[in-house]
Amino acid sequence: MKNHPTTGIQSLNRLFLISSLVASTVLATTAAVAIEKPSKPKLVVVLVVDGLPQEQVMRYRDQYTQGGFRRLLEQGAWFSDAHQAHGVTVTAVGHAAVLTGAYPYQHGIIANEWVDTRSRESMYCTQDGNYQYIGDETKPDDGTAPTNLRVSTLGDELRYGTGNRAKVITVSGKDRGAILLAGKTGTAYMYMKKSGAFASSSYYMQSHPTWVQQYQASRPQDRFYGQEWKPLLADSAYANDADDAIVSDAKDRFPFKYDSKSGKPDAEYYGKLLTGPYVDEMTLDFARAAVEGENLGRNPAGVPDVLGVSLSSHDYVNHAFGPESRMSHDHLQRLDRLLANFFTYLDKRVGLENTVVVLTADHGFPNTPEFSKSIKRDAQRINAKDLMSALNQHLTERFGTDKLAVKWSGPVVLLDYQLIAQKNLKREEVETAAARFLVSYPGIADAYTRTQLEQGALPANRIAKLMQRGWNRQVSGDIMVVTKPYWYFGSGNHGTSHGSPYSYDTNVPLMIMGKNWVKPGAYADYAEVVDIAPTLAHLLRVRPPSGSEGRILKETLN
Repeated sequence: MKNHPTTGIQSLNRLFLISSLVASTVLATTAAVAIEKPSKPKLVVVLVVDGLPQEQVMRYRDQYTQGGFRRLLEQGAWFSDAHQAHGVTVTAVGHAAVLTGAYPYQHGIIANEWVDTRSRESMYCTQDGNYQYIGDETKPDDGTAPTNLRVSTLGDELRYGTGNRAKVITVSGKDRGAILLAGKTGTAYMYMKKSGAFASSSYYMQSHPTWVQQYQASRPQDRFYGQEWKPLLADSAYANDADDAIVSDAKDRFPFKYDSKSGKPDAEYYGKLLTGPYVDEMTLDFARAAVEGENLGRNPAGVPDVLGVSLSSHDYVNHAFGPESRMSHDHLQRLDRLLANFFTYLDKRVGLENTVVVLTADHGFPNTPEFSKSIKRDAQRINAKDLMSALNQHLTERFGTDKLAVKWSGPVVLLDYQLIAQKNLKREEVETAAARFLVSYPGIADAYTRTQLEQGALPANRIAKLMQRGWNRQVSGDIMVVTKPYWYFGSGNHGTSHGSPYSYDTNVPLMIMGKNWVKPGAYADYAEVVDIAPTLAHLLRVRPPSGSEGRILKETLN
């Protein structure tokens, strides 16, 4: 018996129907999985290691434990060519860049402190006499508020976008580290050098919440009294570091003991703690207390939270001994272990699958001049007082008027424009004469005048571009000075400093980890610290900060 001619067609129809049902089921399952994947992180953790050059991160890579820097390098995206892309590379400027995505010409934080161009009085970056520390002594120039910050931060935009339901908490060993990450609407806590406690200011609240009071009650800052900082690793691990005799005085070498003349914890002891591993340990402990006390990452409103942690001590160690020293090497290894423990805690408390972690630095560091000279570099310190004296002598001889250069606000000279007008001198002529003299001064590579900076008439090179970004028309002085490579403004015969537009000061780590959002890998693309804020804004689905000029690091995103 022959088959009916429609039988084959009906079989095909049934097969097509079954296939369609299977396909629909697969698509529905896939969609369900996609829906279950978090669209936004529950917690964003921004870590800033004060004074950490990118080269140090890589130089000691083989000695890291599995869970700290190595975890970021292997499970996160990291950029080898990332920069704090402005000319005055210091703590306040670098911290302001991280979550504003802005350069100093916009955000207004041009240095750690500067000279006010009208009053000619010193202005500290986060000072505001209207506010006081809670439970601690406050001096007029102490950092208490973000008043001088002229733009919004990522945290400000997240708070705005969530109707103030998101929490933004920051903590640092330095007031400027916490305040400039917190922005206008976050809450900052900073280490008090006199008491060793972490405190906020009356800008944020009138009294500390219960969890802070409970944390302070046990006086964790006293537990290191009498302890010594000794090398963590075997002597052979430090074989490639600079000789201690080159980078330190005999009294400033391992082991370092944390005590005081009084025989008990006091301001001397609390100040000593900053140069070593213990303030960073306390900072991360306080951050844990904040996560639990504020329930960060478990916001009942279902919105993301931000935790900013600025780890200050590496900067103090590098200032004292240089990044080539055994002390700096050991400190970074200890910080690696602290970070590993902190990441383990976050994983248990919030879940790293719910978290995006960013690690960067506010600036890098040059080697000490003594070390640089030992490897045949041209390097010295420049005494700013002597430079200003020589400049004024030259201007007096040239124009017949004393003290036309009225103030030094490193690396900027302030001219007395009122006196220039009174003497019927031409501003541009005085500026040009001053700049030409400065360029002839030992250790100075270039100088840019206010007229040049206002008109954008600088040379077409990267150094000039970074210095232009670092100059704010309303706040900055009149002649920006650029040192030669490896030279810097300072005194003494040991230690080093930072603040230049050269790569040893600008090239910093930039690492992002978050497996649901970030593709791990080493990225050779050029990146800037100002790219962090718009990238996080994209992940959080909020508008970028008001002055943001960075790009979204889309090459790293899933």
